[in-house]
Amino acid sequence: MAKKQETGPEAGWVIKDRNYILKGDLEPITFTLASRHHTRTPLLYFDEEKGYARELRYATNQKSPLVDEQEGRSTLGHIVFKNGALSVSRANQGLQKLLSIYHPGKDVVYEELDPVAEAKDELFDIELELEALNLAKGLEIDHAEAVLRVEAGSVVGNMTSSEIKRDLMIFAKQSPETFIALVNDDNVQLRNFGIKATEANIIRLAQDQRSFVWGSNGRKLMTIPFEENPYSALAAWFKTDEGTEVYKAIEKKLK
Repeated sequence: MAKKQETGPEAGWVIKDRNYILKGDLEPITFTLASRHHTRTPLLYFDEEKGYARELRYATNQKSPLVDEQEGRSTLGHIVFKNGALSVSRANQGLQKLLSIYHPGKDVVYEELDPVAEAKDELFDIELELEALNLAKGLEIDHAEAVLRVEAGSVVGNMTSSEIKRDLMIFAKQSPETFIALVNDDNVQLRNFGIKATEANIIRLAQDQRSFVWGSNGRKLMTIPFEENPYSALAAWFKTDEGTEVYKAIEKKLK
């Protein structure tokens, strides 16, 4: 059964096999981590209780990685990651404690794998993907087109309903968090409405990209705020009193 340490920086320490990986998805054939203190490459641990920095050193014949706790002659060891990973047996407590508690490279150069946390993350990802796929499956075609247009652009206008549904499911599976956010963003549908109205020449985006005008007579509908996306601005404008009336008029022409 795993045992726990109860005091100091090692409080709650569990004796078990541990695994470590290099951060950033790095997988070099070999990577040697600093294993002892040098003036040019310090390897120190600041002890909050004692109020000073303590020198670190990995010695294969010592129980502690703290130099001031090591006794007698020390046999120095190397810390080598192979293909970006390092497994340390529960029998090697000195190295485990160096890597898990004291080494300044932890969570900077490498990290310890936590099976429980990984399982929770994987479960969250699976549930998020299922939520996104269920949303995609039940989405009406106009809403689906609006969401997919954000991802695929104007090409959506030439796609069949089946193609839209297929690509929507792929989008939901590959980027569930982004997909869910877009489905719940009412501006997405308003943006798509504006784009469809423009494609149908009911309204036009002026050449200077600064305003929308009626397609029939060129009369200005609204001015686009500086440095704002034209269709995002149009979507926001549709929510105003004046914009709502124009929306209703465009809606009749699109039917």
